[in-house]
Amino acid sequence: MTQKSDLLPFEVIYAASNGDVEAIYAVLKYYEGYITSLSTRRVYDEEGNGYTIIDDDLKRRLETKLITKILQFKIK
Repeated sequence: MTQKSDLLPFEVIYAASNGDVEAIYAVLKYYEGYITSLSTRRVYDEEGNGYTIIDDDLKRRLETKLITKILQFKIK
């Protein structure tokens, strides 16, 4: 029995860690939903009505941090 894996292929991770722009984009796309959920905030207006927004500044900082860590990642 074979199972479909939802993990990123090793080749993509390896290419991203070596600076391949398309591979880095693939990693960012893979984690896009998780980063978006981490960037979601609940804000309230003057009347107390709540709204769910995506903090774009936080989202960009998380993406930048991920890119930095990808490029620092070394495969032995």
